[in-house]
Amino acid sequence: MKYLITGGAGFIGSALCRLIISQKAGQVINLDKLTYAADLRSLKSIEASPDYTFVKADICDRAAIDEALNTHQPDAIIHLAAESHVDRSITGAATFIETNINGTFTLLEAARAYYGQLSPQKAAIFRFLHVSTDEVYGTLGETGLFTEDTPYAPNSPYSASKASSDHLVRAWLHTYGLPVVISNCSNNYGPYQFPEKLIPLMSIKALRRESLPVYGNGLNIRDWLYVDDHAAALLLIVQQGIVGEKYNIGGLNERTNLDVVTAICDIVDRLDPGGTSRRSLITYVTDRPGHDARYAIDASKIARELGWRPIHSFETGMEQAVKWYVDHEDWWLPLTDGRGASVRLGLLDDQPAKAHA
Repeated sequence: MKYLITGGAGFIGSALCRLIISQKAGQVINLDKLTYAADLRSLKSIEASPDYTFVKADICDRAAIDEALNTHQPDAIIHLAAESHVDRSITGAATFIETNINGTFTLLEAARAYYGQLSPQKAAIFRFLHVSTDEVYGTLGETGLFTEDTPYAPNSPYSASKASSDHLVRAWLHTYGLPVVISNCSNNYGPYQFPEKLIPLMSIKALRRESLPVYGNGLNIRDWLYVDDHAAALLLIVQQGIVGEKYNIGGLNERTNLDVVTAICDIVDRLDPGGTSRRSLITYVTDRPGHDARYAIDASKIARELGWRPIHSFETGMEQAVKWYVDHEDWWLPLTDGRGASVRLGLLDDQPAKAHA
């Protein structure tokens, strides 16, 4: 199999590229625009492989997409390229609309044209896997889980743009017959994640003994999924998933944001002992506008139909992830110093960030 992966230099995309090449599961064409959150250093371990090719291109550029498809003739497209940080979408939504909606439309149209000229044998195996998020479902109360049939109710510009792209993908199946599959995942974490996201940001700040800002009361709940588990699920879906189906991918690890930050503090204290506990660095800051209370995934469908289950528990995954950031200052330091990764985003103009106990 030959896979064209959009956004393959990003956090999840690079994990998927590394998995496919390391398992000798096929050839990879990594198509990435190389925005702020993409980093080719995340692919150093596979860049010399004859089965790996990098193409610098924007999913909004139809001519570039057509050229990549016609040149490399992939058997599947795995669409990961997206603007993904909620806080950035609150600060500036336009890029999210352009990339996540218009970019997905452009990619779908290019894929439709490409699929239409395939031989019957190639067309029979071709798949378009659209990778989305559980945030399209909105927020949960204290009980319940998101299933594949949960109605969409996005609450941020980011989740609204991803919901829109999901609907486009579904429409291109039912209107044009493009063989698509959709996945919706919970919060990912692990090595090589851009350090504006919660776990790398707090790991780095804890290592530096800087203040650890927690939104609101810290009781917002997320289901945490180790990125390598997610990559394994995506490869399984593109290989064995049923056309037209959706698959929810969750880590089965619900934790409050405060639980996550305290776990990071304890791990960093063990890895870098000395001084007072990092827990004393936790402060509470003005909450994110429209902050969803709880996400939780019902991943029973993918377990039942495809046999996938996450390997990493929250404890084992967090230990590996935090240790990676402690050990790899050379990777994250240029990002935190040069690209504003530690700057608080996602506040409205009339909502100043004020720390409080």
